[in-house]
Amino acid sequence: MSYSKQMKRLLALSGVLIWMFFIFYLSHQPATVSSELSSGVTERILHTIDSTTPFLDFAGFDLHSFIRKAAHFFAYFVLGCLLLNAFRQYDWSSRSVYGLALGVSVAFAISDEYHQLFIPGRSGEVKDVLIDSSGAIVGISLFLYFLKRRSKQ
Repeated sequence: MSYSKQMKRLLALSGVLIWMFFIFYLSHQPATVSSELSSGVTERILHTIDSTTPFLDFAGFDLHSFIRKAAHFFAYFVLGCLLLNAFRQYDWSSRSVYGLALGVSVAFAISDEYHQLFIPGRSGEVKDVLIDSSGAIVGISLFLYFLKRRSKQ
């Protein structure tokens, strides 16, 4: 095996592990810290919306909750893409690679929610596993779409 191929594998797997650590780090934060982080993001978004489009009214819309769930979706969207890219570096069948990327994403989502059961103020939610898994499916699907599109050119 060439040095270049080994480096590609190492870089791809490193990206996966770093991203998984990032997800774990965010999940390990107590509820108060996690809530402060998402509240800060929500405030910045609301300020931007108010200053650019003051005619929009978000009364009755729980933007804070939406931001938290969107963060779940995005984190696993990226994880799905990184896993698919990493597994593509090996000479495995396409179906194995796609299934493995999705399987690892879902397994990590389940373990992440289980991990949160032991963090003060946090809970493990089946709904979050479904959101995480949806993010991974969309990420993997879009990655595949762009791969197929690029191979046709």
